Amino acid sequence: MFNLIRKSTEWGGKTLVLESGKIARQANGAVVVTYGGTTVLSTVVAGKAKEPVDFLPLTVQFVAKSYAVGKIPGGFLKREGKPSDRETLISRLIDRSIRPLFPSGFYDEVSIVCNLLSYDTVTPPEVTALIGATAALAISGVPFNGMVVGARVGYLLSEGKYLLNASADEMLSSSLDLFLSGNKDSVLMVESEASELSESQMLGAISFGHQNCQEVIKLIEEFREESGVLPFGFIPHDITSLVDDIASSYTESFSIAYSNIVKKERVLELEKLRDQVLSDMLAKYEQPNGNLQCQYSSQDIISALKNFERSLVRSKIVETSSRIDGRAFNGIRDIEIEIDVLPKTHGSALFTRGNTQALVVTALGTPQDEQIVDDLDGDRRENFLLHYNFPPYAVGESAALRAPGRREIGHGKLAWKAIRYVLPEKSDFPYTIRVVSEITESDGSSSMATVCGASLALMDTGVPIKAPVAGIAMGLIKEGEKFIILSDILGDEDHLGDMDFKVAGTSSGITALQMDMKISGISIEVIEKSLLQAKDGRMHILDKMNLVIQESRECIKNHAPRIESIFINKDKIRNVIGSGGKNIREICEKTGARVEIMQDGTVMIYAINNDAVEYAKNMIMDIVSEPEIGKVFDGTVIEIVKFGAFVSFLGGKRGLIHISEIKNEHINAVGSVISVNDKVKVLVIGIDREYVQLSMRRV
Repeated sequence: MFNLIRKSTEWGGKTLVLESGKIARQANGAVVVTYGGTTVLSTVVAGKAKEPVDFLPLTVQFVAKSYAVGKIPGGFLKREGKPSDRETLISRLIDRSIRPLFPSGFYDEVSIVCNLLSYDTVTPPEVTALIGATAALAISGVPFNGMVVGARVGYLLSEGKYLLNASADEMLSSSLDLFLSGNKDSVLMVESEASELSESQMLGAISFGHQNCQEVIKLIEEFREESGVLPFGFIPHDITSLVDDIASSYTESFSIAYSNIVKKERVLELEKLRDQVLSDMLAKYEQPNGNLQCQYSSQDIISALKNFERSLVRSKIVETSSRIDGRAFNGIRDIEIEIDVLPKTHGSALFTRGNTQALVVTALGTPQDEQIVDDLDGDRRENFLLHYNFPPYAVGESAALRAPGRREIGHGKLAWKAIRYVLPEKSDFPYTIRVVSEITESDGSSSMATVCGASLALMDTGVPIKAPVAGIAMGLIKEGEKFIILSDILGDEDHLGDMDFKVAGTSSGITALQMDMKISGISIEVIEKSLLQAKDGRMHILDKMNLVIQESRECIKNHAPRIESIFINKDKIRNVIGSGGKNIREICEKTGARVEIMQDGTVMIYAINNDAVEYAKNMIMDIVSEPEIGKVFDGTVIEIVKFGAFVSFLGGKRGLIHISEIKNEHINAVGSVISVNDKVKVLVIGIDREYVQLSMRRV
């Protein structure tokens, strides 16, 4: 009944198994991959595009099933719903790894679904899912140029040792968390965060990961050969003559438009030219009966125009050593920086680099504001949040605002990785930190503008970060064996180039790195040169930032919330809480502060200002402190007797002021000097089993 194909190997200390022919047989390609104790079902279905398009309508979905770890989903419906951020990010990793390997001109719909069926919480699911997606493509018949495999790489700094597909526990001691994908000859995609590692250490990790992918690439090739499936016939529509036709008539016009360094004007000029080309070419090739000569459709013309523009811009850069805006290959756009631009926020910065601008704002909260993340690895709390928003007006488009998409989630996560390492430990700075980046203008590298703006805003807030962080996006123009690396790329250079290589870090090292390719990979040599050129750019940007602010403010803004922690003896916790919570309620009501008491005796006090924090702290210390002879305290008279007065002090402790200790001169009646509820200052002069002996006259 089943035509089962099975291949296995040992990889990274765990068994890797590929199986097909048993599950999901209606899909074009379906492979069950088991790596260690993690199992992923990857399926590929292809079909004709529903309408003519000039791009590859590829969709990739990674779905983590709760039953994979024996959990029932939370919420009312008790079933999987909207993709989590982690699912979205893994989907992007797979998409970015395989998209460059589809042949040019292939515009059929391709849907890839990777279902996480079993998860041992040790083996990286993104590694297993990408292997499954590649293997499913390999036996689907869909045209696909090569095999791509991913690996997760860690680095033990003290030992100088790289780790392959390490578990989450092992990664806790790692200075690097890098995911890499590559084929036989090249690296295709990199996503990482690091603890200020050097360029050589990052390059070593990429090389290590790529080398370790080769064994699995060979396994997938053997798996495909045994399946006997061949790619279905695909012959791209030849539009070479159409490209030449456009070039012969419009090269000069487009060259002039692309030389305009003002993005807004350049975009308008290019849009007019594109409309003109489409109109002219349709009129030229359309016959009276509505048929088209040479079978050139409007989509053919649009595709030819894209090819023409790509060739025009790239040729100009290669032949004239001149970029669109006239900069040198390693040139950085003009930078303008302002901080404290929003007076009532906890911190803010406006970072402008050329026509890319990010307004970045911080907000401080208490531990109760932490985000609770329901993850298959176990629930956890995040006290650092970074959100990236990219509204349509940032690129001059008219469109409705929508919920954050995959791109916004991905860009925000990259900036989060870049910043996280320099944040203080929670024990030193117990606030929940939210950073929001509003992209107000974009002409390339908005995620790196977010990194720069976030670093500036955090310093403006008074968050004691270890060092400022800057980011830069690098591009690549590769023609044959010749390649040119571009620093701080424009949007057009990103769109028409071969690589988007983003590097963020401090003056001491790299904290985040991301690389995406539009061609079928690049060599380690190109990556090395990109890293070194990116370092020069990063240092230049850091110098600009340091002219505005070099280190965090000494204290947070006056209108930011105040948090203070104190430690009390665990035996005193019940005293602070009081019977039925009486004492702690009284503290909160009187001071306006919020008080949380941990089991280890840590007391967290949250309030809107320092006065409230100090008031609450003093009330707590009064309760837990023990009276000492010679110390003065505030007290309240609670009872008058013939021989003196009883006083409540230190949060409810009872003491006696003997009549002889009320005033220096003799008095006949206690009530003639003090009354019940009077506030008095008292000095401890003795302690016995019954009560504390107090004095007013010796204060």
